Amino acid sequence: MRQALSLARQFGARIELFLCASQQAYVLAHRYERAGVEEARAACVAQARAYLADLAASIGACEIEITVDARCEGPLYEGIARKVARCGADLVIKRAGGAESARGTPDQNDWQLMRTCPATLLLCRGQSWARPARFATAIDVSQEETAGLAREVLEAACMLASAAGAGLDVLYGEAAAGSAPAQARRSELLRLCGAQHIAPDKLHVLMGQPELMLPAFAARERYDLLILGALTHRRAGAVSVGTLTSKLLDAVGCDFALIKPASFRSPIAGPV
Repeated sequence: MRQALSLARQFGARIELFLCASQQAYVLAHRYERAGVEEARAACVAQARAYLADLAASIGACEIEITVDARCEGPLYEGIARKVARCGADLVIKRAGGAESARGTPDQNDWQLMRTCPATLLLCRGQSWARPARFATAIDVSQEETAGLAREVLEAACMLASAAGAGLDVLYGEAAAGSAPAQARRSELLRLCGAQHIAPDKLHVLMGQPELMLPAFAARERYDLLILGALTHRRAGAVSVGTLTSKLLDAVGCDFALIKPASFRSPIAGPV
């Protein structure tokens, strides 16, 4: 809620609190006696809405429009993805791993949300951002992988950093140092950073395998938010959450944002 309120104030955005009672939905779906199932589902939704309404009232942010919604359906990641499709949200903020995870380790629903959420996904680890906060974005300028995603990620990272009053570092891993393709990628990286007015000293080119160098560097720097792009195969439009993303999440304890390309279409069916 702290991050949501801070960003909503800066962007002039509204907040919708959403609770998806997926565990109760599973219990009801597997109940042998079907009588009273719909009544129980309606009661679950009413209780969830009342809880969210109390939460919204306790925040005391009168200047921000806050609405509530709840569903009793599952699995959790599908319920969230459908909600995003219904309301057209620009940003989804979720606690990584749910309330049960003390360290905020992403669970299976989080991994599925990375793949299917129609909007940018921000997974929180339950820690407050420093003042001023420090953000980093790890981008890939190899054309065969990103096809323009680097620019979209960098623009989104700059927007988030500006709204939060945070510093922004740009991280890039280069395995083929000194080769002509590597020099071309570095030139493209400098061009992208220049277009966003990012100072050269904020760009960190790490030599070696990105899966090893980027997690180690990010862990040492103790960023508050790490911003990555979701890779997509243009024909299928499916997001791939790969080895680098997994290693970064394991190595760093900060919040994490996954930016979807403009061409992304969620594989989850539309609103229900």
